[in-house]
Amino acid sequence: MNRVNLQHIPYHPPLQSSAANLKTNTNTSKQSFVEHLNQASIEELKISKHASERINERNIAISASEWQEITEKVFEARDKGVNQPLVLMEQAALIVSAKNGTVITALDRSEARQQLFTNIDGTIVL
Repeated sequence: MNRVNLQHIPYHPPLQSSAANLKTNTNTSKQSFVEHLNQASIEELKISKHASERINERNIAISASEWQEITEKVFEARDKGVNQPLVLMEQAALIVSAKNGTVITALDRSEARQQLFTNIDGTIVL
């Protein structure tokens, strides 16, 4: 008996359409990178549970514009190699992990005057 041997021949699309797809994919990846870059530049500080409790206990009020300034300065300090800055404000002192972008603890200024701060490697005075 004769056997018929069928062989599958894969279909290859024309080169022009594949080059067009490659160009489209490149544009998409560039857009994704730009979006990622924009999102990274809009980083915000997180507040740890401990810091949140201290801020509430000590009735520390920080306005949105002050938070924005703190955020900018902390990430600027991080870019310069600071990992854990002390942020001194008119009404409060904050210990921040610049590496993680997280406020670790908060003290009011009168309480901060009586403290010795250790394990900080930078100070931001606002």
